[in-house]
Amino acid sequence: MDKKPATQESLISAIENAGRQAFEPTGDDASRSAGQREFGALISRTGTSSLISALNALIKPERVPRWLRVHLMDVLTLLPQRPGGVRATLEFVFATHPSSTVRKAEAAEPQKQGGNITMEAMKMAATMLSIPPNGVNPEKWYPGIAPQILALLDGNEGADLVMVAAYVIGYGVLGRKQLGAPGSPGWAAFAEPMLAAINPSLSSQKPSSETLIFSAGPDEVIDLQRETTAVKPEEIMLALQRLTALLNSHPNHGLTTRLLAPLVLPLWALSSWLSADEKCKKNVCLPARNLLQIYLKVSGSAKKYSSIINDMMYGGGHNSDGSHWRFDLSQSGIQVKRLRAASLLKSSGVAWESIESKAAAFVDLLEAAASDSEISNIFLMLFENSFGRQRSSDGIKLVAEEEKVDDPVNSFVKAKLLQQMMSKIPDKLVADSSGMLKLASRILAEFSPCSESLDATAIALSLVNIVVTAPSFQKSNVDSSLLESIKVSLHTISQANQHDVSKTASNLSLLLRYRDEIDDPSERPTAPSTRQIEDRKTFSLAISYITQAESPPPVRSEGLNLISGLIEANSPILDIQGVLVLLSSLLSDDEEYINLRAMRIFTQLVDKHPKSVIKELLEHCIDANEEATVDTRLRFGEAILQVIQRLGAAFSGETATQVSESLLSMAGRRGYRPKTEAKQAREERLRQRQQKAAEKEWGGVVPDLSEELEQTEEEKVQNDIVAQILAGWESKRGSEDVRMRASALSILSVGMETNIAGVGATLVETAVDLCVNILTMEPEMEKAIIRRAAIILILTFVKSLAAAKEQGRRLGFGLTDPSREDIMRILRYVSSSDNDGLVRQHASDVVESLQNWQLSSVLPEVRDRSPDLTRLAGLNINMPNLDARATVTRPRIEEIE
Repeated sequence: MDKKPATQESLISAIENAGRQAFEPTGDDASRSAGQREFGALISRTGTSSLISALNALIKPERVPRWLRVHLMDVLTLLPQRPGGVRATLEFVFATHPSSTVRKAEAAEPQKQGGNITMEAMKMAATMLSIPPNGVNPEKWYPGIAPQILALLDGNEGADLVMVAAYVIGYGVLGRKQLGAPGSPGWAAFAEPMLAAINPSLSSQKPSSETLIFSAGPDEVIDLQRETTAVKPEEIMLALQRLTALLNSHPNHGLTTRLLAPLVLPLWALSSWLSADEKCKKNVCLPARNLLQIYLKVSGSAKKYSSIINDMMYGGGHNSDGSHWRFDLSQSGIQVKRLRAASLLKSSGVAWESIESKAAAFVDLLEAAASDSEISNIFLMLFENSFGRQRSSDGIKLVAEEEKVDDPVNSFVKAKLLQQMMSKIPDKLVADSSGMLKLASRILAEFSPCSESLDATAIALSLVNIVVTAPSFQKSNVDSSLLESIKVSLHTISQANQHDVSKTASNLSLLLRYRDEIDDPSERPTAPSTRQIEDRKTFSLAISYITQAESPPPVRSEGLNLISGLIEANSPILDIQGVLVLLSSLLSDDEEYINLRAMRIFTQLVDKHPKSVIKELLEHCIDANEEATVDTRLRFGEAILQVIQRLGAAFSGETATQVSESLLSMAGRRGYRPKTEAKQAREERLRQRQQKAAEKEWGGVVPDLSEELEQTEEEKVQNDIVAQILAGWESKRGSEDVRMRASALSILSVGMETNIAGVGATLVETAVDLCVNILTMEPEMEKAIIRRAAIILILTFVKSLAAAKEQGRRLGFGLTDPSREDIMRILRYVSSSDNDGLVRQHASDVVESLQNWQLSSVLPEVRDRSPDLTRLAGLNINMPNLDARATVTRPRIEEIE
């Protein structure tokens, strides 16, 4: 157990004193050596969390001499290498980062419990952990922190830290080309342990045969033909679990494909294992199947299935040194066995009895992961290969170059696949009607009375029947030469003495002749263009990816990518209102990465549909029906901010007026939310009943159990202040939540900074007046965040006026001298009396900006950049008429000509 000083102050003092003695430049060698031993012992026996807090206090500017600060920084940067150092670093960042706040439920607990995990705090933590300190090689840094971060990824420390660990790995390490590319130290430390456990061929650690031989006892007989375990079952299960957690917690298209592409065949082997028990299916087969489905959906091409089709019976591989391995079922689960020569010969046979089950498993995989178009393409390829046909060069070819076409095992497997697809998913086989007709035409043209040809002919006739009887089929949309070839073949077959196929061919021939006369021309649907067909397929696929309940985050993210691509292509197939509703539903979820993708698509749509996008976002942000949480409304506010920034100069007119009026209504103090008030009343009555029941059980006042925890007086005071602030944030008596009011002012500040002229004089004046009233009438401690936002808005207004004057732009309004004096008077009072230090600092900054504006206001506006001999160094020889300005007495922002 770590021995800690009694208080944090004594620890800081002890470290400083020991450090001064150890590293004093003017000290003698003996005293420095003794001091370094004492300093090292103190650092070693002190807990990591306490050390982080103490060292961060000591390295502040001017706190200790520079020569000591350097050594303290070295110690601080190496603390993550300690056991538990990664978690201690994360907890410190989340507890101290400005964007982190403590939940109300945690307000009475000690601050050491940490703060909320925000995106900004995660970025800072990821940077601290993923980039090695100066002077430390990545080869030494990553092996020290990787086991700790991967352990957090296991989920034993909570779901929040799983998300953090995934972000550090995915964004901080593997997301950086120099640190996380294959072959780099980051890849070797984080990715390779997971990948090599599933596909040992990816391991850079090669087994040593000498180690295997000489690890035995002196009298033990070594069987060189015996198989040895390369990867244990629990290691495979752990790797699958970590990969799933990483990709689901950090859904990134590039990272998903990089990690899963080398694992396609091993994942297929594990997911389709035939003799697995229930435990193995739950811990290995199901996670492997889910990962394989994620890759197949995200990679976006039918060719990705070819490797599985061409190696359906895959059960192992070989390493770069020529050694072989295979998956094997043991009592504990599926493991990896390293094969000897004799074992390799034994395992080279084909398990014919398992081909049927493998084919069924592949069809199930297709049904779960592939689109109708992909299934149709795969079916065409299998149908052709099963009957020994070669398709034209413009067709779809999924056969690898190294595949042996005449391999009987491969041909038998593909025939079984074709049979399973026709029996289990016949309705998904003809998405490519043109390809179907071309293939059927070639098969029908080669009709002969032999049994194999009859089987192929019967199937081809069935395909033609399905295509021709489709409601959207029209002969005019089919190549005339292709249609004529099919008619000739049907006539030939109908004249043959083959009862079943001849009768079917005769019926199809009549159907083709009179197909266009069957439907009423006025009711016949207009044939869509090729682009519309493809866009409709893409849109349907995207919606299925997003809305399916079992879709993991990477697949949902890929669905949003597909919609984003349709928006960029300006596809007419998009239902804009439906897309907006879908994005709003996603933004209401708590999935951070999906929220960010949804916001990005909102900014894409605003270029073409600004009114619809703004209306949708404002409705959810205002939340007139009081259905959404504060966090959800804040996310919609963030989306509005990004939309405003995307509009830029186009943020004007009706759009700017609608947004500004809505934000001002939220930021004001007169907002009333009756449902919220009723809910608060119910919660208060429930709290009082629970309090009375507790007092009855205790027989008096209920003791505060938090006092029993180790807290200093300073921590108790701080926690009381935090609890008071958080309680004050929530709306009282049905008023608007303080956080929403501050957010509204912040968004309006961005709108004014983006295009103050577009907001207009009336709304700008109203906003400034509102901010002045907030500063004077809402001095409570819990209202500090809205006072900060109010001052920032005033500062943005002043800077926008100055920028317009410098650029020579006419806004149509300005700030009069009396109004400026009133604002400066109020801000001077706030800067000296407010109870929030940041508010006081902001107020001082705005006063300084207003004073600078006052000095610059005596200069003329820059209207012409051409040389002017009457001006020197930016000064006008003719001074402006200051008396004329002094006659204005109305303390408001006024419009000017």
